[in-house]
Amino acid sequence: MGLTPDLLLHGYSIGIFPMAEHRNDPDLFWVDPKLRGVFPLDGFHISRSLARRIRNCGFSVTINRDFAAVVDGCADRADTWINEELRRLYAQLHHSGRAHSLEVWEGEQIVGGVYGVALGAAFFGESMFSRRTDASKIALAYLVDRLRQTGFQLFDTQFLTAHLASLGAIEIPRQQYRQLLDQATAASADFTAEVCQTPQGVIQRITQTS
Repeated sequence: MGLTPDLLLHGYSIGIFPMAEHRNDPDLFWVDPKLRGVFPLDGFHISRSLARRIRNCGFSVTINRDFAAVVDGCADRADTWINEELRRLYAQLHHSGRAHSLEVWEGEQIVGGVYGVALGAAFFGESMFSRRTDASKIALAYLVDRLRQTGFQLFDTQFLTAHLASLGAIEIPRQQYRQLLDQATAASADFTAEVCQTPQGVIQRITQTS
């Protein structure tokens, strides 16, 4: 029996997540890092140059407008852990309201985005992509602002990359992560709640708490 959406959610609830070795590998394996990447929701770093980009880029930002396109954008690289099985599972989670995407648009062209899974007040960021300068940073800024406004407590990034660290993400030990996870999954949040996200509003809310 293959991995089901319910089993996938159970994995997230106990602190593990699935990956494939590469896009053509049909097999999945569970990952349980000793050090876990997380984004403190009050610790996102917006540099002056990024603030200018958010104000002046002319991009528009949506949620759940084109989940499949965001997953495809994230998988469109030489080396990816997103295989067809994971695409299918995340699509099912999206249709059930458990997985969400945030899209960055230049006119009618999608130029960046991020997607992940919501469980209680925990959001598990899966992957992001960028086809324009700073598009993924803008996506993350809007995502952090939305998570804060809609009641989330934990933003899990799985691993810590240099890119995420430059924006304020940190690593915490597995035991500490699981304590935060238990607290967050026992609470509730609504990713799709209606919030106002103007470029200046996003910048102001994040810089007031970072």
